[in-house]
Amino acid sequence: MTNDHDASPEPPSEPPVARPASPPAVGPAVGPAVAERVADDRVGPGRRARGGDHTARGAASTGTEADPPAAAPAEDPPAPAPGDPPAEPTAAAPRTPAWRRPAWPAWRRTRASRPARKADPTDPTGPTDLANPADAPAPSLRTAAPPPSFTRSPFESETFTSATFVATSHAPYIALACVWVFTRLGMLVLLWRDNLGIGGVGREVYVLYRIWYDRLAHGTFPPDDPTWQYPPGAGLVIGSPAALPWLTYFQAFVALALLADAVVAAALARADSARVTHGAWVWVCGLPLLLHIPLARYDVQVTAIAVLALLALRSRPAIGGALAGLGALVKVWPALTLIGTPRGRTTREAWLAAASTAAALMLTLGVLFTNSLDFLRQQGGRGVQIESLGGTALSLAGAAGLWPGRVEYRYGAFEYVGPYVSSVGLLALLLTGAAFCWLMVWRMKARRWTAATPLDAAFAAVLLFTLTSRVISPQYMVWLLGLAAVCLTSRETVMRPAVLLLLPATALSALAYPVLYEDVLAGTPIGLAVMTARNGLLLAAGLLACRGLWRATVRRPVG
Repeated sequence: MTNDHDASPEPPSEPPVARPASPPAVGPAVGPAVAERVADDRVGPGRRARGGDHTARGAASTGTEADPPAAAPAEDPPAPAPGDPPAEPTAAAPRTPAWRRPAWPAWRRTRASRPARKADPTDPTGPTDLANPADAPAPSLRTAAPPPSFTRSPFESETFTSATFVATSHAPYIALACVWVFTRLGMLVLLWRDNLGIGGVGREVYVLYRIWYDRLAHGTFPPDDPTWQYPPGAGLVIGSPAALPWLTYFQAFVALALLADAVVAAALARADSARVTHGAWVWVCGLPLLLHIPLARYDVQVTAIAVLALLALRSRPAIGGALAGLGALVKVWPALTLIGTPRGRTTREAWLAAASTAAALMLTLGVLFTNSLDFLRQQGGRGVQIESLGGTALSLAGAAGLWPGRVEYRYGAFEYVGPYVSSVGLLALLLTGAAFCWLMVWRMKARRWTAATPLDAAFAAVLLFTLTSRVISPQYMVWLLGLAAVCLTSRETVMRPAVLLLLPATALSALAYPVLYEDVLAGTPIGLAVMTARNGLLLAAGLLACRGLWRATVRRPVG
């Protein structure tokens, strides 16, 4: 088609060779022949016929010069053959409407994505710079692979966790380590000052534990000591500061507690390295909710044994059972970590290893030390501690004027003394037996075992025994935090609702002791409110844990 109105007003001295209009420079630069073929593929013949009119009108509207007319203006210039070299670009290419522009991906518009142009010996102009829009070859629209998605929201990923910051493998671990260091420094500062609330949290280490350490150094467990209520394996933890003779007893004990804490965090992070696990974050961020109490009790060391036992049960049941037996001889409750082992060979290996380890260690300690079983007599004489569920019921009754009891310091804790106290203690023992029977019934009726079942069962069992105990000290929350963190290393766990209730209950435990312990002892409204809220959260968590465990393993799936 001839566009006479776009021709130059003065004819040239000699007739020039007619050239077709250059293709628009959109996306990566392409030659005219390639651009024409790309446009032909993208539009139909009718729209292709109308394209010249749009090009001519675009040139007129932009004020650019069109090519001079051919010698025979009545005929359209022939289209260049596919093998012809590309023609030189015009001074300014007309802008093609958006409906004719090929949809080039933005990631292919960079200079790095343009392949090098080979020199063509038939091209009279020779190779030109790739910056020239007419010289770069056209990339394939049909075979180009889509780029990887680096901007997708992490919330849409199945592997998203609270530690997902960048797409590098070590960033979550670095973040976890930084938070661990920062929070533990705060706990050390609180322990060094030790004046929060009632104060004296560290006194149990440098006074009571040190007395026990001196007795153990003489080859005997503390005889006739009402505060010694632990199995003989506890002597191993109490005497462990001897491994660091260049430190004082208090310093060595705190250092070993921090070491056990770090071992738990590392084991949890390694257990679910694909997500850099919620479990590790629950432990690292949940333990400081107890302030500096964990560093002044030996429950962190016991929890480390239980956590390692549960993690080892997945692949090495004998090692997991041996660790559970060791923990049971230190503080009894780690034996419950074996309650959910799958039936068959795993259970046989784990339970046999646990019994063998506990028996061998018990026999060894019985030979090396005297009074190794004296703790049974002291444990049996305990009453109802003010922080237990029974103690909360008695304190509420006393505040309402229905119970005339009082608080006394006995067996290393503050307990209630008065009418009905023995009945409340007996009821707690009956509830403990009922919890054990429920666990046995669950184990016999369970039909489905997943990778999370042993972990969930251990958490539910320890939570039940904590609720029904006559004593619920703040350090007991360390056990539950460790087991809850292990549960969250598995994506199949059903304990998430219970764990969400456990975290505020942990914070309330530290608020009750040492911050508001005087109010708890006096039975003031704020002290009663804190203890009622803490125990109410624990009770709700226990019910949710039992319900979730039963529904996940006993009930038949619907449909």
